[in-house]
Amino acid sequence: MTNILNETPVGLAELKEELERIKKRDGELNFRANKAEDYLNQLNLDSAESKKLFKKIMDLKIPRVKEQHIYKILDIMPKTAEDLKVVIQGYPISVSNENVKKVVDLINKASD
Repeated sequence: MTNILNETPVGLAELKEELERIKKRDGELNFRANKAEDYLNQLNLDSAESKKLFKKIMDLKIPRVKEQHIYKILDIMPKTAEDLKVVIQGYPISVSNENVKKVVDLINKASD
C-alpha cells in the first residue's frame, strides 16, 4: 500500500513534463500513465509559457485564489470573463469582476 506524503497541485503542462521524466527513467509508463500521456500529447501545451503565466497570475495577489485554482484556470485557458467565472464556480470562492478581467487580459495577451 502506498502512503501519500503530500499533495501538490500541478498543471497539465507540468504533468506532461513529469510523465516524460518518468518515461525516461523507467523506460515505459503503466497503462494509466500511457492514457494520460496520449491525452496530453493531443493538447498544445507550453510548459515555459504556463509557468510565466502562473507567476503573473500569482503576482496579482487575488484574494482567496490559491495555486490549485490558478492551475485549473491555466488548464482551461478561458478567453472571456464569463468562461473564467464558469471555471471559478467549481470552487467555493468568489472573485471580483475587476480581478476576473485582469486574469482574462493576461491569458489573452499570453495566447496572442
